[in-house]
Amino acid sequence: MDDLTATAVPIRQAAPDLNPWPVTIATYNIHAAVGTDGRFAPERVAGVLQELDADIIALQEVPLGGSRTPNVLTMLQEATGFHAAEGPACIRPERRYGNAVLTRYPILSMRTIDLSFGSREPRGALDADINCHGHMLRVIATHLGLRPAERRDQIRRLLQVFDTEEMPVILMGDINEWFVWGRSLRWLVSHFQAVPAPRTFPSRRPLFALDRIWIRPRNRLVHVQVHDSRLARLASDHLPLIAHIDG
Repeated sequence: MDDLTATAVPIRQAAPDLNPWPVTIATYNIHAAVGTDGRFAPERVAGVLQELDADIIALQEVPLGGSRTPNVLTMLQEATGFHAAEGPACIRPERRYGNAVLTRYPILSMRTIDLSFGSREPRGALDADINCHGHMLRVIATHLGLRPAERRDQIRRLLQVFDTEEMPVILMGDINEWFVWGRSLRWLVSHFQAVPAPRTFPSRRPLFALDRIWIRPRNRLVHVQVHDSRLARLASDHLPLIAHIDG
């Protein structure tokens, strides 16, 4: 057995009477639980989640079950004891696949947003309202396309659903924008304001800041960092990105 294979144990649970702030959030493209060694190992992803010890985690490239595909989200939910929501972008009898959210706090409602573009690979976003001991957070987990025109169209559609001031909005996921001054990034910055963007891809030697976290209002974002552990470098081709937000 690989000496980095993790035995997943439940992540700490918040007591019901605690003030949630600060809240730790994270985004993680798990690469279908296939590591940089080419091995399918959901237990390693669960081990990375244990290292993160985040309160709310957005996941991308998550196998969600099917006749030929295991449900990795179920495995991760069992390992963490968290609430889970799924947002499949690809739905076929043999394979369901897409975004997900894991959270120690209850999910009050959720919606899926179709971001598919022409004949390109199906894309989407998972939009969830989370109750952090009476403090509401709206979390959108997404994974955008590989082509610039595709991303621009998807960002336009996403920004239309952000037109609300009812609660803080967090957008996080794999934005797939390689260019610092790409138009889609400029649009997001103009809406959410600039935030730190550490490099997360590829995990063994990060060169690109593909994974991002934004929050509105911006002043709630306290700190952003990459989780770069030995296990994280093995478990996926992306490293997780972590942020701390305060009330």
